[in-house]
Order: sequence, then C-alpha cells, then structure tokens
Amino acid sequence: MRILYVGEIVGKAGVFTLKKLLKKAKAETGADFVFGNADSATGGAGIGRQHAVYLHKLGLEAITLGECCYYKRDIVEHMGKLPYLIRPANYPYGNPGRGYRIFPSPKGKVAVVELLGQAGFPRVHLANPFQSATDLLRKLREEATVLILDFHAATTAEKEAMALHVDGLASAMIGSHGKTLTADARVLSGGTAAITDAGRTGSLLSVGGLDASTRIGEFLSGIPAWSKDGTAGLELQGCVIEIAEDGRATSIRALRMPCEEVLDDRTGDSDGDPGQGVDCPA
Repeated sequence: MRILYVGEIVGKAGVFTLKKLLKKAKAETGADFVFGNADSATGGAGIGRQHAVYLHKLGLEAITLGECCYYKRDIVEHMGKLPYLIRPANYPYGNPGRGYRIFPSPKGKVAVVELLGQAGFPRVHLANPFQSATDLLRKLREEATVLILDFHAATTAEKEAMALHVDGLASAMIGSHGKTLTADARVLSGGTAAITDAGRTGSLLSVGGLDASTRIGEFLSGIPAWSKDGTAGLELQGCVIEIAEDGRATSIRALRMPCEEVLDDRTGDSDGDPGQGVDCPA
C-alpha cells in the first residue's frame, strides 16, 4: 500500500495549493490512500466547517487536526458528524469528535490515529500521548493491519521519542505542527516509517505559512500581531510511504511539489474557477 500524507495546510494559500496540486500528486505517487493535517487551514489557526468539507471534496480521505481543533466555533458541533475529521485522541473522554478512525482503501483498511504532544501547548493539558499511543495501536491492530500515527508536537525531541516508542507498533509515525519539512525520513528497525515533521502546504516564503513582514515585526517589537496568510512561493509538502502486506513500512520519502500558479489574494484563486465542482471558501 502507498500512503500520501499532505503536510499541514496553512490558510487560504494552503487550500489553494492543495486544490491545484493534490490530483497531480496523487497520480504521480500512485497513492492508495491520501490524508493530511489541516490544523491551520482557516485563517492560520484551526479549521472551519466549510473548509473541512471542501478539503475532503478535493481528495483528502482523512483530515487530522491538532491543538487548534476546537478554535472555530462552527466546527465543534460538526466534529463528530464529519466522519473524516480526526482530533487528538488524548483529549478528555466525551469531547466532540474522535481521535482515530478506520478507512477503506483499495489495498485494505487504514487506521489513522492523532495525538497531541505535551510540550509547548499551554492552553491544553491532555492525557499522556505515549501511553495513549501504546493503548490505541494495540487495540487497532485487531481491526487493521496498516496503522498511521500523526503526532502533532512542538519539539523534535518529543517526536523522535514517539517514533522510537511506537516502532514495531505503528506502520508509520508522521510528525506535524512544526510546519518545516525535515530531512530525517527513515524506516526504523521495527518496520515503522518515521519523519520528524512533514512540513506545510501553502506559502514557503513565509513564517510558518504566515506573512513574513508581520511576524518579523512581532519579533522585533515584542507586541503580538495577528498575521495574514503568506502567498509567495507556494508548495505542497508531505511524504510518501510504502507499506507491505504485513503492515511494516518498506520506504518513506519526503515530497515537495511547487505550485506554478499565483494566488489572487482578493479571490482566493488564480482564475476564479473553484475547481472540482465545489466553491472554495474564503
């Protein structure tokens, strides 16, 4: 089985880039299952219901989230109603939504698990992700052979530790949240593919997908500023993973695909064409 993972989609530039390149990326990689992280899709923090539906219609079979999963009020009531949304599993029991889901593919079932790290998220205090990973992956092994963990964590150390912790339990451990594609894609000794961070989809000439000048000004002054999306140097980033019939990974490679079209910041598109029969939310 071949898995295509799309790095964190940031703002309207990320949505635009996905719209323009996902079909091509799927065809060129020959992916059997496609999913990605969209924790920053709407305004650079969180995801709204319209964007969630739109990204699914564009071709994301599963959409993982992170610490911003409940930031947009309209998504909270729909978190459990949209069967492709996955918020961190270590949120309290009874919270809206689910932390893992099992999806069909031409090559068999795929279980996708989302967990949030412990460091760097002062607004949330969740259950230990390492214990949660062990419990969930062992449970899901009874239902699916291919198990993918998206670990949304702030530090490389915690993501590296998680990769080694789930080696032999998960088919792959994909790090997200850093929004910077790392050069450490590898298959561990137990058969788990791992990458510390699968990067971002959106503006590469930006600070984490957001307008560089605004963020630089924030660092210079110390005064918080809400930045608009970056729009220059658009690129789809992520990774491609090959998994054998026994659920062990055989390869993983990083993916970078530049977008040649230019985003019109006024319309959210280059040509006014919403694409694939659905309107692109602003």
